[in-house]
This record gives sequence, structure tokens and C-alpha cells, in this order.
Amino acid sequence: MPFLTIAVVIILGLLAGSFLNVVIHRGPAMWGLVDDDRRRGDFMAPRSYCPACGARIKIPHLVPVAGFLIARGRCAACGAPISLRYPAVELMGGAAALGAWLLFGPTLAAAAAAVLLWMLIALAVIDLETGYLPDALTLPLALAGLAVNGLGAAFVDGQTALIGAVAGYAVFRAIAEAFYRLRGIEGLGLGDAKLLGALGAWLGWPALPPIVFIGAVAGLIGALIMRLAGVRMTAQTPLPFGPALALAGAIMLAATGLATP
Repeated sequence: MPFLTIAVVIILGLLAGSFLNVVIHRGPAMWGLVDDDRRRGDFMAPRSYCPACGARIKIPHLVPVAGFLIARGRCAACGAPISLRYPAVELMGGAAALGAWLLFGPTLAAAAAAVLLWMLIALAVIDLETGYLPDALTLPLALAGLAVNGLGAAFVDGQTALIGAVAGYAVFRAIAEAFYRLRGIEGLGLGDAKLLGALGAWLGWPALPPIVFIGAVAGLIGALIMRLAGVRMTAQTPLPFGPALALAGAIMLAATGLATP
């Protein structure tokens, strides 16, 4: 029953997206990337609460996407608006699961692809909100890519994955170092290098040039949109590159799936 299967896949993706929101909100404080207001907690406790007033969120309002609509986008306790990021991430989680299933079918490769996409969503949003790509996510992502390809060659063979991981990190690390020596300011963070290395571990070294190109184009488009929106930008304005790299990695993953017989 394809319809039932698709429904189950989407629901699982929405639930994964709901958990990603917990990671995005609580992770940066847990890892010391942002100041902790002492209420964020960890991934297990406390139960979901309103960031504005601290009130626990009612069970019906925790249902992915539907809960946001039921609550009309506001906290039931204090009336504070709920960020659109929450339903957006949940929808992206559902879309990622469905996309992985459509690309790779009912296989372990599809499950691995969904995990990769979910991690990219979390990293992209965290980078947008904090300016950091945490080691707590990028390093396990790289190791997972090496394991997935080394054990079962889900996307590329193990050697291609290992070269991709090393080359992805080394190239961006070299560019970042050269830029800093020439300009005296950081142009690329080490988080970007680690994320590119992780993508190399998943998709192999041949995917690195198109990932960098697509990421650069996406980054330029993002900067243009910011300019058109009236954001004042200078040479020192920080522009998170993680979301662009994540988008490029997702596109190359889709290309890998489409090219798979």
C-alpha cells in the first residue's frame, strides 16, 4: 500500500523534525556555544516548554505542525508568539524522510540518507541562529559517513569516502588559513571545513567540487537576498556558510540517488 507507506515515512520524518528542534534549541547551550539561561536542559529533560515563560507545552500542542496550528502560533500560557522555525524544521524533517525513501526505496541506504539530511537541517539552522557548526554534530556525522560507506558502500566505496573526508577538511582548512594570513580576518570557520569533510565522508571526494560550487552560488544568493532586504553588510559582516554547504550536500545526495540504478 504505497499511500500508507508514504504516510508512515512522512510521520516518522515529522517526529524526527520535532526532535531536531530540541537539538537546535538546547544543543548550543549544552555545548557551551551560547549562554545558557539555565532552563534549556538537555535532550531528555525537562519536557518541552515555552522559551518565553517556561510553561510546559500541552500534549496536543506538541504534535508536529498540527500543534503549531492548534495553538495558533502562540503559547497557550502567556500568548508569546512561537517561532516559525519550529513547524518549518518539522516540515523539512518530513520532506527529508520522504525524499530519502523516494530516492533509495525501502533500503538501509534510504535510512542513512534520511539521517544525513536530518543532521544537515540541524547544522544549517544552528549555524543560522548562532554562527557555529558544533563539533558535537559535525564529527559524529563524518564518522557515520565513513562507517556507512565502509561497511556497506551505501553511496561510495570506503576508500573514496576516506579520501573525501580528508580532502574536504584539508582544502577548506588551507583556504581559511590563507585568507586569515592575507586579510587578518576569518573567511571560513573550522566548522565549515569539518562539515565539508563530513560531506566528503558520505558522498566521496568526486562530490566535493560540485558541493563547493553549489554552496558558493547559494551563499552569494543568500547574501544578495540579505542586501535586498535592507541588511547593511560590510567586509566584516559574518555570513554563515553552513546552510549553503548543507543545501549543496543535500543536492548532491539527491543526484547520487537519481544516478543509482
